[in-house]
Amino acid sequence: MNTVNDLDLRQDVAVLTEQLMNINSVSGNEQELADKVHAALLEFDHLQVHRDGDSIVARTTLGRDRRVVLAGHLDTVPLPRTDGARGTVPAQVIDGVLYGRGATDMKGGVAVQLALAAELTEPKHDITYIFYDHEEVAASKSGLGRLTRNSPQLLAADFAILLEPTNGTVEGGCNGTSRFVIRTHGTAAHSARAWMGHNAIHDASQVLRRLAEYQPQTINVEGLEFREGMNAVRIAGGVAGNVIPDHCEVEVNYRFAPDKTLEQAEAVVLELFDGFDIERTDGSNGARPGLDQQIAAELISILGQEPKPKYGWTDVARFSALGVPAVNFGPGDALLAHSDNEHVPQQAIRDCLSSLRSWLG
Repeated sequence: MNTVNDLDLRQDVAVLTEQLMNINSVSGNEQELADKVHAALLEFDHLQVHRDGDSIVARTTLGRDRRVVLAGHLDTVPLPRTDGARGTVPAQVIDGVLYGRGATDMKGGVAVQLALAAELTEPKHDITYIFYDHEEVAASKSGLGRLTRNSPQLLAADFAILLEPTNGTVEGGCNGTSRFVIRTHGTAAHSARAWMGHNAIHDASQVLRRLAEYQPQTINVEGLEFREGMNAVRIAGGVAGNVIPDHCEVEVNYRFAPDKTLEQAEAVVLELFDGFDIERTDGSNGARPGLDQQIAAELISILGQEPKPKYGWTDVARFSALGVPAVNFGPGDALLAHSDNEHVPQQAIRDCLSSLRSWLG
């Protein structure tokens, strides 16, 4: 008999989402939720279940001609600190809307995965369901990255969907992202005799000027318009209130279209800031849209909506790097992710389930 804390994968998917949201799974604290997901999936004989840390993979092995991956992360960003915020744990239901951490990012999508895993014993394609930890933190901790290293054969497929929030339409591929630190160097002096030194913070104004004058591009990749962006996201410098600063750092984030490799994106930044001391500190390739597959066209036809580009970076890029075309498709508005007002209509979760059921069933 199920206990009150067990997951019932056959209940209303919106109620299942609420149940998932009521389990705090801030990055690093996924074990309780991973344990429950693992135990729930083991109940179904049509699934082969594999676990790696707090990541779980469940697969059908029916010998179908094609295999599809449905993937989603179990973790959330930290809970809001604002008093009275609705984006908390446990969830609240107000007029058919679920409020709470993970509502859009992305326990609604995870609930859809679990419901399909339980229901589809004879899907049109073989399906691999992936539930992974540590998506909302440094890429080096990613559970999906760990699966890629430890068990790449479990990720092999003809097509993949990441159930990140997309307001119920397909968002193809994703932009790449990179971060750079640009350093300026000066000479320290007492601020009462500033002419004896050289102000590194003042020199940083040239970095900011080049950024302000830079015109980001919009680039068509396989029919989707990807908007790029290059912005200062952090600035630091100085020693004390009476010292002319001898150093300053400006951190720049470049979001680039998936027509470029990470190395080509770096070349753009190096050219723009020619003459400065610059270092790339992080970066990830984007992913091309993946919409040139017949299997993708079938999903788009069911939805009846024009696909859009994904401007942010998502784990579709990991699948793309493995040679698996991938798109984003899930319930909820991505603009609400990580907000203190995170919420998703219950019906949006049900609609997502219905669409994927039609596509796979």
